[in-house]
Amino acid sequence: MIRKHTRAEGIRNTLEYIVEVAMVVHMFVVGLEVDPNIFLEIHLPEAKMAYTGVLTTFVMASFLTPFLNIPEEPNVPFNLCVSVIISGTASPLLTRLITDLKIGKSDIGRFVVSAGVHTDLVSTILICIGFIIFDPFNGFYYRSLKTVLSTVSLLAIEMVLAAKLTPVIMKWVNRENPEGKPMKCSHLVLSVAYVVMICSFSPLCVKYNKILSSFLAGVFMPREGRIAKMMIIQANYFFNAIFYPVFFFWVGTEAQFTQFQAGKLRTWTRIFFLFLIATVGKVLGSWILGVMLGFHWQDSLAAGLLLNIKGHFHVYLAIMALSMNFTSVSTSISLVFATILTTIYAPLVVASIIKRARKHAPTQRMAIQWLSPSNELRILLCLHGPQHIASAANFMAISRGPSEPGILVYLTDMIELTDRIAATLTHNEGMDTVSVTDPAVVEKRDQISNGVNAYLDEDGEGITMQRMLALSTLSNMHQDVCILAEDLMASLIVLPFHKQQEPGGRLNLGHAGFRHILRHSPCSVGILVDRGLGATVLSRTSISLYAAVIFIGGKDDREALAYAGRVACHSGVKMTVIRFLVEATGDSVSSIITMAKANTLEHQEEMKVDDECFADFYDRYVAEGHVAYMEKYLSNSGQTFSTLRSLEGQYGLFIVGRGGRVSSILTVGMNDWEECPELGPIGDILSASDFSATASVLVIQQHSLKGELDGLQEGFSIM
Repeated sequence: MIRKHTRAEGIRNTLEYIVEVAMVVHMFVVGLEVDPNIFLEIHLPEAKMAYTGVLTTFVMASFLTPFLNIPEEPNVPFNLCVSVIISGTASPLLTRLITDLKIGKSDIGRFVVSAGVHTDLVSTILICIGFIIFDPFNGFYYRSLKTVLSTVSLLAIEMVLAAKLTPVIMKWVNRENPEGKPMKCSHLVLSVAYVVMICSFSPLCVKYNKILSSFLAGVFMPREGRIAKMMIIQANYFFNAIFYPVFFFWVGTEAQFTQFQAGKLRTWTRIFFLFLIATVGKVLGSWILGVMLGFHWQDSLAAGLLLNIKGHFHVYLAIMALSMNFTSVSTSISLVFATILTTIYAPLVVASIIKRARKHAPTQRMAIQWLSPSNELRILLCLHGPQHIASAANFMAISRGPSEPGILVYLTDMIELTDRIAATLTHNEGMDTVSVTDPAVVEKRDQISNGVNAYLDEDGEGITMQRMLALSTLSNMHQDVCILAEDLMASLIVLPFHKQQEPGGRLNLGHAGFRHILRHSPCSVGILVDRGLGATVLSRTSISLYAAVIFIGGKDDREALAYAGRVACHSGVKMTVIRFLVEATGDSVSSIITMAKANTLEHQEEMKVDDECFADFYDRYVAEGHVAYMEKYLSNSGQTFSTLRSLEGQYGLFIVGRGGRVSSILTVGMNDWEECPELGPIGDILSASDFSATASVLVIQQHSLKGELDGLQEGFSIM
């Protein structure tokens, strides 16, 4: 029994050592990501809100926590430290939540992130000062004046070394190891050893806390340069892949839930009031400053709730209070639960922010059919990799339409979010922008940018391009793309077909998760089956691409027709519109069905809109000689199939509507045997492996309006 007990104690001690070392690295990185020039920004509204929230929460906690018996015996210095901890904010976690919930570029998102950094910095510095004055290892008694002065002196020396000597050493290392070349091992070891020496200076001399010392050293060290970025990237990867699971396992071993006293009302009362003190304090401080600065009360409330988020450091301090016998097991677990509760409501707060923003955002139908000729067409063009560069360039060329107003293309890389890539995420420009520093991803994105820019330099008139990034897991990629299109007010999302063409002409299997975009998209969606569009060399002086748009009827076909009008403006494209019409065949069954459908009010209205739309297209393009016109009179879906087959080899690009919501006698029954429902019956036939190995297909679907579409501009403003 003694041996088992000793072994368990050994495991717990080992875990505690690992967690302590990891927390040293964690706080160093937190400090390293804070710009020390932030001390010059105390006049800004976000800084004032941060300090007001800290003050009100600290005052409330100082007066109320003694009544919660934290600790069990009265200890004023400890209660002051607990009050400072309750007043803090976990700025890294807050930034990650704001970014993941897609409000990082809004005014309130930037405001809250900046205020969170100020709050985290001032609360952690107050803890650092408290450790100088009080001795937590000796009952939180006051330290002697001599000890305080010596600690302050050594910390000052440490911060001066970090601020003045570090740039000299790091610049030399960065100069000797330029970007693009492997880092020399000796220089890397030297840099890490130097950082460890700076962080260990005060703990070795005056037994100052290692975690707080590393934070202070990180704050005053420069963030620029290759070494600092490498430290942040590798540390974040270590946290996500290894440390966080170990950390919460350690919390579980230390918490001893068997002693939680869950059956006592006092335990749950303590959790509730700890959470209430922290939340009310932050909200009250934010509201007071909001009234002084003229903020809307809802903005102040949302900012206060988000600034109340606590993180790993606060959980660590709660467990350390238990290990130092300042609190009972029940009290420490209550502190942990209260910390976790502060993160649960964050998505609801952000949802409320977005809902209010949408109420004030302009509403319009985001589709090519409804686009005003005086407005530029916005396209969200998605790519999987460099293999789509050529087809993307040609697609932009044929989509530009008239040079005035032209098109705005958001060229978007769809990158699968893995643990490795997640560890390379960095925040730039005040932490409101996330970028990926993984070398493979950076190389892929640079290759795409260089390839497309090379085309635009030659023939980019009327085309404006911006680079975007959709970074998510494959199962959630559709959400990222839809939110991005909504924020950018795009009229068309263009996706590469998930099946890639093999050398023999057949299509392989791929991830079909993007099918969800068709159901949730805020604008029209085009699926491009590329089978040679990128290999076509478009010419301005001669016909180099023969394209056809097939029109049967319905909103998807009308959207395809509207897009075809833009393609017809390219001098190197010969466009033909082929209209499939129902042939009257006397008393045949198909004729009876057609007549019955035509008698329904809804179908009559749909046919009327089709005729009006096609008549307008005919007057603008066919009558002017820009587009050729063909009519095909058919009586059933079998004839539709054979007619489509007869078009093989005549065109290099087919533009069709998905037609999934239209019931026509010319396509009835086709849905029963289609391989790819997202392409619709016509697109599925044209994209089949046995149809053509050279004809590309663009399948377009016009989105469904649910009332009015609420669109948000990129970087919306509500404050």
